[in-house]
Amino acid sequence: MALRINDEAPNFTANTTQGVINFHEWIGDGWAILFSHPKDFTPVCTTELGYMAKLEPEFKKRNCKIIGLSVDPVDNHSKWAKDIEETQGCAVNYPIIGDSDLAVAKLYNMLPAEEAGTSDGRTAATNATVRSVFIIGPDKKIKLMLTYPMTTGRNFDEILRVLDSMQLTAKHKVATPVNWKEGEDVIIVPSVTDEEAKGIYPEGWKTLKPYLRLVKQPR
Repeated sequence: MALRINDEAPNFTANTTQGVINFHEWIGDGWAILFSHPKDFTPVCTTELGYMAKLEPEFKKRNCKIIGLSVDPVDNHSKWAKDIEETQGCAVNYPIIGDSDLAVAKLYNMLPAEEAGTSDGRTAATNATVRSVFIIGPDKKIKLMLTYPMTTGRNFDEILRVLDSMQLTAKHKVATPVNWKEGEDVIIVPSVTDEEAKGIYPEGWKTLKPYLRLVKQPR
């Protein structure tokens, strides 16, 4: 069954580079990002895991944990982590799931449920669809899903930007416009009437159209 936004993120127990975890318990009461890789020792993924290691403090500031996944055993991940630190200049301190039985990839619809076998004998090409990013909220529901081709490195600055937007709009009755960044004006959602908005935003707002009202980002 296909996953959709606001579906509960499937729970699982798996071995990682930091021991066995129950995914929902590991998330706790914060946010989480799960990002997957088709195979260890692949070039694009090496750069991605390294960049996420550099960004990890920014995610921590936002009460968001990060966890990787690759369709290979955990022992391979530990060896790969040394290459990542050497080439990218940053140690990977977050867990990476070993998905050698393909179980999590199937659970998250990154591989067909009927896919047979294990990671043995599989190549990055046969796992090409295991290139997804999931943002999961404190309610354990999926808030974002993105899947990238193998030849295009992911933009994790964008994932951080989206997280900022999601956390802001979860707290306030606003939406963020195209290319929005932290500190810029936001949109008052249509469900808030002008009368209600006067109480929320006494300093006023800019009306471009009755359905498009811009206001300073609430704090």
